[in-house]
Amino acid sequence: MGGPLAALRGYRGNMHRLPVMGPAPEWDVSQWLGPEPPARTLGGLRGKVVVIEAFQMLCPGCVSHGIPLAKRVHASVGDEVVVIGLHSVFEHHEAMTPVSLAAFLHEYRVTFPVAVDRPEGTGMPATMRTYGLQGTPSLLVIDKSGMLRANAFGAVDEVALGVQLGLLLAEPDPRGQEPESRSSD
Repeated sequence: MGGPLAALRGYRGNMHRLPVMGPAPEWDVSQWLGPEPPARTLGGLRGKVVVIEAFQMLCPGCVSHGIPLAKRVHASVGDEVVVIGLHSVFEHHEAMTPVSLAAFLHEYRVTFPVAVDRPEGTGMPATMRTYGLQGTPSLLVIDKSGMLRANAFGAVDEVALGVQLGLLLAEPDPRGQEPESRSSD
């Protein structure tokens, strides 16, 4: 339950930059639902801060915390941060089909792209296993250089996450481009 975002659960004003945890592994997905993703690979998102919300549609914590947080991030900074949902089914496989997921995304008004984590039998799906996720909801944050900066299981403090995203957005672009600033026009 520790991990780099543990501080986000009990934020008390002692905020530090998220540590670099190493290169973010590529995701392994079987299909996409919702709007077309800005890139179908993490490599295609270099230069962008990426938030991945791993969830299951029958997970109470995902429905009450994970999905609403991802929706708020997408609504508030979706022009600067790429938000991707990752449906990682590790239980109740027969109930969580892509058809059911499409209905779930419609009913919960999820407007960011959602990838279906590639199933591996009836166990843990590929991307979930690769990232060592403990369960759902899990939040991954990847910086502009493609480095994993956070891997958090459970509810994440929204204010602390916002601070960290702001710090990551202010970091230089590895491609040599200046950080984007919002225009008031």
